[in-house]
Amino acid sequence: MELRQLEYFVAVAEEANFTRAAERVHISQSGVSAQIRQLERELGADLIDRSGRAATLTPAGVAALDHARAALASAAAVREAVDEVNGLVRGRLVVGMVTGCTITALFDALAAFHRDHPGVEITLFEDNSDRLIESVRIGATDLALVGSAEQPPEGVDELPIISEGLAAAVPLDHPLAGRERASLAEICEHPLVCLPRGTGIRAVFDQACVAGGVKPDIALEASAPPAIADLATRGLGVAVLSESMAAAHHGRLASVGIDGVDSNAALTLMWRANAGPALKAFVRHAREAFRPVRSAAKARPHRAATARGRRTPVAAGTP
Repeated sequence: MELRQLEYFVAVAEEANFTRAAERVHISQSGVSAQIRQLERELGADLIDRSGRAATLTPAGVAALDHARAALASAAAVREAVDEVNGLVRGRLVVGMVTGCTITALFDALAAFHRDHPGVEITLFEDNSDRLIESVRIGATDLALVGSAEQPPEGVDELPIISEGLAAAVPLDHPLAGRERASLAEICEHPLVCLPRGTGIRAVFDQACVAGGVKPDIALEASAPPAIADLATRGLGVAVLSESMAAAHHGRLASVGIDGVDSNAALTLMWRANAGPALKAFVRHAREAFRPVRSAAKARPHRAATARGRRTPVAAGTP
């Protein structure tokens, strides 16, 4: 029995799919299948039921899952303990980034970390905020830069980066273009171009619409803020973005603050609370890299209403 076999078994159990598990552990699907078959032969029982569309656990698999997780955790703890004693940091760091991110401090942190710890393999990928947060929660991702409409899940630490209000971005000849602010109801009288569900800004906007009894007309969706702005520029709808996103297109779009949204948008770093030495080292670099961004955000006045006691992070510069 090998640790990698247990790792692949846990991945299939949690993903309920061999293809997704293979992507998660960065090997081929056939490699995952072969190693789990070998593990099943060694144990003398099938662990995965392959008869349905989803890969589900057999009773033997259910019995084995917690022990497999514990074995992997113990092996990781041994490595981390030795690394701590020897002052070494090595292994693999998986970092997630919300799709369309325009804040480069994360890249600065990655570069500084790589210079100090070249032995650590770094994986960087993009996804929407909901999936990134869940990936951090289950331990598949070490750290992620996200926009979120909720408090972090249990076992996850965070570093708030930016907090700001939402704004509508409209063409310069749009009826709202001369307004500094407009109500949520007025914004929703027009077709809208929004980020998709699963992103922080969209979650804040949807929550405000529900609370205000407003039904928005979502004409188009796009996953990247620049695409949202481009669609609005062409007159295909009013773009719903964060204040800084809308302001970034000054000159071709007018930014209109939205009243009736009680929660602010924010960008947040989230990571597993039980961090190993590599993750701890990267968090130190991230805190330093994001320090100027956080300082600038605190110094910049926001036209939109402040959170009024509610914390709803999403995203200046990101969804």
